[in-house]
Amino acid sequence: MTTPRVEIDLGKITQNARCLVRRLGARGISVTGVTKAVSGHPDVAKAMLDGGIADLVDARINNIIRMREAGIHCPISMIRAPMWHDVENVIRCCHASYNTEVDTILKLGSAARQQGTEHDVILLVEMGDMRDGIMPEDLNEVASLVVATPGVTLKGIAANFACMGNVAPTAGDMAMLSRLADQVEGECGPYVALVSAGGSANLAWALGNGATGRINNLRLGEAILLGIDPVSGQSIDGLHTDAFALFAEVIEARLKPNSMSITSSAPNYGKLALVSTEDQLNRAVLAVGRQDTDASGLMLPSGIEYVGASSDHTVVDMGESDLSVGSEMKMGMNYSALMRAMSAPDVEKVVHRMLPVIGTVKDTRPQPLLKLI
Repeated sequence: MTTPRVEIDLGKITQNARCLVRRLGARGISVTGVTKAVSGHPDVAKAMLDGGIADLVDARINNIIRMREAGIHCPISMIRAPMWHDVENVIRCCHASYNTEVDTILKLGSAARQQGTEHDVILLVEMGDMRDGIMPEDLNEVASLVVATPGVTLKGIAANFACMGNVAPTAGDMAMLSRLADQVEGECGPYVALVSAGGSANLAWALGNGATGRINNLRLGEAILLGIDPVSGQSIDGLHTDAFALFAEVIEARLKPNSMSITSSAPNYGKLALVSTEDQLNRAVLAVGRQDTDASGLMLPSGIEYVGASSDHTVVDMGESDLSVGSEMKMGMNYSALMRAMSAPDVEKVVHRMLPVIGTVKDTRPQPLLKLI
């Protein structure tokens, strides 16, 4: 197989989804799968659905179109406020969208009427993350406008946490969001069916012992894909953290110093040489760079350390490793590295699922299903 490539274990994604659906379902909270980190990869989306997830969200309409063309018919919502030139496709491909701007909601209503359908609107509330969201004091007014606009229906409210500020929500934040849902109902009349309290950063609260109030949904991406709590960076108990791996080829391997200076080795002939100023390190250069992934977010094998990266190269200190030119290095990825690798056109994507070995129930082996570039 070629490199660089991302190998994806669909079985582990399905198992992560199933575990989270079960654990959160016991608390009355549904799970929406977030596919934006994998660029709407249809096989990853299907693996989430196989784990019991009923609906998906993505931030880019082209990702959603990709999933629709691959035969995914479940409800899919646009999680980023729609851009105006995408409105018709959002109505055509999405059951709902998350919104903050009145003018955009009016355009959605107009496009929905033209297509002879109704589009669900979820109002995103600013709860301190300071990215996108309606200020709480303005929520009732915007909700009233949604109720009065033909072509759109108020489905619910939602909030973001730890997207910009990396601060996990508190029980007080969740109680406030529940109160806002009550206030919208009291002011506007329709039942607020969905109260979506954020994403993977909410899991510590959601799986705790406190009351959940009106909160009945979480939108999960990182937890399902990587098994990681994005706030603490720690693995989540019972989840796989190795469903994705990046492979890169070693294109140079030799001893080099940390720094060098240029000097003349033969003044009469003007020859120049690099002279080491520090102890030598066992370095390798990998054929993957910042165009392909977030190199600083790679998780390297034990004993190997990250040195630096440029657009097309990543340099590592091999330590005692005996990597040679032409060999491959397998690396884990954090969310940022995964997102960039999955969207990079020069990184091959190879999916596997765990299939039972003939004659046994427990034993499994990875089998390649499909390559998408």
